[in-house]
Amino acid sequence: MLQGIRIVEIEGLGPGPFAAMMLADLGADVVVVHRKSGSSAPGAPQRNPLDRGKRAIALDLKDPGDLQVVRQLVSRADGLIEGFRPGVMERLGLGPADCQALNPKLVYGRMTGWGQTGPRAQEAGHDLNYVSLSGAAWYASDAGQAPFTPPTLVGDIGGGALYLVAGMLAGIIRAGRSGQGTVVDAAIVDGSAHMMNLLMSLGASGGLSMQRGQSILDGPHWSRAYACADGGWISVQCLEPKFYATFLETLGLQQAPELASQYDPAQWPAQTAVLAAVFSAQPQAHWADLFAGTDACVAPVLSPERSAQDPHMQARGTWAQVDGLWQAAPAPRFDGQPPHSPAAAPARGQHTQDILAELAGAPRPMAP
Repeated sequence: MLQGIRIVEIEGLGPGPFAAMMLADLGADVVVVHRKSGSSAPGAPQRNPLDRGKRAIALDLKDPGDLQVVRQLVSRADGLIEGFRPGVMERLGLGPADCQALNPKLVYGRMTGWGQTGPRAQEAGHDLNYVSLSGAAWYASDAGQAPFTPPTLVGDIGGGALYLVAGMLAGIIRAGRSGQGTVVDAAIVDGSAHMMNLLMSLGASGGLSMQRGQSILDGPHWSRAYACADGGWISVQCLEPKFYATFLETLGLQQAPELASQYDPAQWPAQTAVLAAVFSAQPQAHWADLFAGTDACVAPVLSPERSAQDPHMQARGTWAQVDGLWQAAPAPRFDGQPPHSPAAAPARGQHTQDILAELAGAPRPMAP
């Protein structure tokens, strides 16, 4: 879908490389600029799964000759992705003004936790910090327990990488129409807060409370995971009355008076205790089989490895092992297009000579 689009990725951590991987999954030609000095983090593999489908070149951004190579790459690119703290790229001579002087159509993607501006812009932070400050962690976990979101998914990926991808694509469309590039300030605090809008919309119908455990999706007995007899977990989220009725009928509890009132917050704790006792009596497989094929909105909670064995996930070919590591297939999918199988992640700097040879026929840009 993005064939012919060129992206330069300056090696970083987490959401930036993920965003570049997703663009590569969509068909863009992504060149990742690896550091010559070695891996980007202690213990990092020489082949990073997030580099799949990319080409790799190893450069020293403090070396004038290598810096010219980066500028040459930038001059031929549609987009650039970087994930340093504000000001780092400017000090290298690769800030937005420097790069867009070489290539006015360039879409310059900046991936940070706190954003380019604001009191915390220069502070260190990680996924849980960003989603905590943004409000996105407030409804995570059951009331009375420590808020904790799935690692990286809500912040780094949901609020960060995916918003950077959306911003890059919007910028590339605009550049194609106007010839004018842009700078994308993708901050995890902004994206994860923006993701809350669907939940916040429940406030219009009275379904959202600022008190944990009292909202339509974070408090009810029909919207949570329950422990099973074998230590596994089963997820339940039968929001609508017709699905709740199917849920109770499948359990044989349609006549249970204690479960009759679906939307009364005062009864949710007691109703949760009833269902907890029910689900704890049988192993996860029992419940998965019982609810299979129903509209009760119930599914087992699986590890990625077990997810790969699930018939539905197998039918969609979602999971695969590559170089001994589990990886999920590119998403989304496109009608009429064969499933995309990205090339294996390259070794650090694997394509350096090929890329240099490719650039050899192009004039080298002057330093800003």
